[in-house]
Amino acid sequence: MAIPHAQPGEVIDVRPLTDQLVASRTKTLFQTPHIEMIRMILPAGKILSEHKAPGEIIVHCLEGDITFTTMGEPKKLRAGDMLYLAAGEPHKLEAVADSSFLLTILRKSADGNS
Repeated sequence: MAIPHAQPGEVIDVRPLTDQLVASRTKTLFQTPHIEMIRMILPAGKILSEHKAPGEIIVHCLEGDITFTTMGEPKKLRAGDMLYLAAGEPHKLEAVADSSFLLTILRKSADGNS
């Protein structure tokens, strides 16, 4: 069974989950050949070891407290903070508190165009 994603023109609710955060799961909101948007849910203490994304990424913290380490230094992201990284930039993150954030991945097509 395919996982349902938002369709063009559909309104997507990305408001903070507040008391529902702990019971929520990571969910891909939509995906096309050029862009993918995921609402990531990380419980306090969760660590994602160093990795690279296949394209440029934008991380927008919706709630909580995340330490995002890249370019040799930790960066704190709290509600309302946003971070942009070039494609292939190594990074790791740790949820200091129960957190949710939007992860947008921009992909290049086979011909190298966005």
